[in-house]
Amino acid sequence: MSPVDNAQQQLIAYLRSPWAIRERCDRIFTLATADQLQYFRCNLTKLEQVANYVIEVMHQHYPDFQIPFHSRWRHFEVGNVPRLRELDQKLVGFTPLQKAQTKFDLVIISVLLDAGAGSNWQYHEAETGLVFRRSEGLAVASFRMFCQGAFSSDPDLPWQVDAKGLQSLSAHHLAQGFQVSQTNPLIGIDGRLALLQRLGQALVGLPHMFGKVNPRPGNLVNYLVNDHLLDKLQVTKGLQLSNLNPESCQDNQSWVKPLTDLQPLQEQPATCQPANLQPAKLQPATCEPANLLSATNLFSTVLEGLGDIWPKRESIAGVNLGDVWQHSALKGDNYGSEYVPFHKLSQWLTYSLLEPLQELGLEITELDQLTSLAEYRNGGLCLDLGLLEVKDSAILQQSHLPSSEVIIEWRALTVSLLDQIAATIRQQLNLSATELPLVKVLQGGTWTAGRRIAAQLRPGGSSPIQIESDGTVF
Repeated sequence: MSPVDNAQQQLIAYLRSPWAIRERCDRIFTLATADQLQYFRCNLTKLEQVANYVIEVMHQHYPDFQIPFHSRWRHFEVGNVPRLRELDQKLVGFTPLQKAQTKFDLVIISVLLDAGAGSNWQYHEAETGLVFRRSEGLAVASFRMFCQGAFSSDPDLPWQVDAKGLQSLSAHHLAQGFQVSQTNPLIGIDGRLALLQRLGQALVGLPHMFGKVNPRPGNLVNYLVNDHLLDKLQVTKGLQLSNLNPESCQDNQSWVKPLTDLQPLQEQPATCQPANLQPAKLQPATCEPANLLSATNLFSTVLEGLGDIWPKRESIAGVNLGDVWQHSALKGDNYGSEYVPFHKLSQWLTYSLLEPLQELGLEITELDQLTSLAEYRNGGLCLDLGLLEVKDSAILQQSHLPSSEVIIEWRALTVSLLDQIAATIRQQLNLSATELPLVKVLQGGTWTAGRRIAAQLRPGGSSPIQIESDGTVF
């Protein structure tokens, strides 16, 4: 790996931030509104119509407007089957911390297996006799595999995901767990297996995050509670990284002590945000209670811990950037200006990790710093309802690689347009971003609305644009 200089380090840090996703996507959106993109244009006269369509779906699915977070947990209960209650029964006797670790294991492995299934695959759940497709099918299949101990190397501890279990996972066992056959093909099965095996390697390679004795994704709970509440890693809009300055708190004893189940989170000492960030426009250092965790810090942790598991696409000085792509229209004089980050699965995972942390007593802040998910349901909603228009109908007849500028434009415009849809919905309903954060708009919401309109327009509810997926992007 090449040595990373300061400019490269700053660019890598920036591209791993939610601000970079939003800013780079907004640059693509600005070009679209000026009709300067090659493949798409925006028709903002449709914005209110789309917002009203989503509101109708929200009222239909959540008439009391008690909308949960958009996360993997919703899929585990598909078919009104209480699978999470079944899991909780298995975990009777576990401490709250052990339960959170187990739920991290489950949801991390399930999200990583969630990239599009294709329209020809289905999963028959033996326990209920029900059949599921697409994302819900992948969720139920991964849930059942997890409960059967498919990702654990210890027969006495089946309800876990550990490094040895992942590294020894075979293509046969993964295909068997997902009921894959010649008549039941699953897109990207080899890519999914490789992703899980690389996760196993990452668990071993980062013992400070995933543990030394029994490396597992669930140990990330310990890392977050013991360390990451310190906001050690902050990336700013000025593209700068800094180190925590513990002296910036009035009380130098503000370091968070290791969490045990005998020490409730509420009794943790105050934590501190760093004061030595650059540039000078940043907010002053603030000390806050230890039971606050910012969603941006959680996102940074996910990218730090899982950054090396993604297939090598774009890289800087040998550092794998993950779900980051280049668009020629953004190429300029500034170093790295052509990169467009999305981190779809990492953000989906971040949203899905919130609930186990809330169950531990943590309060999540900065939820709206994260973006919408640049995937085909949200993007399909914009396209199917005319908010986005293709400049050449041939785009809809062909399949495209994720690296193609067609897909990059579509995904970027989806991120920006969903911010506008969310703002319009709040205005229509007279709600604030705190009352209706983006993560609830997605759940209520745009993802469901995208699926609904797709089912009305195309057999099987397929995506309006076909993507050649390797099972690790969407």
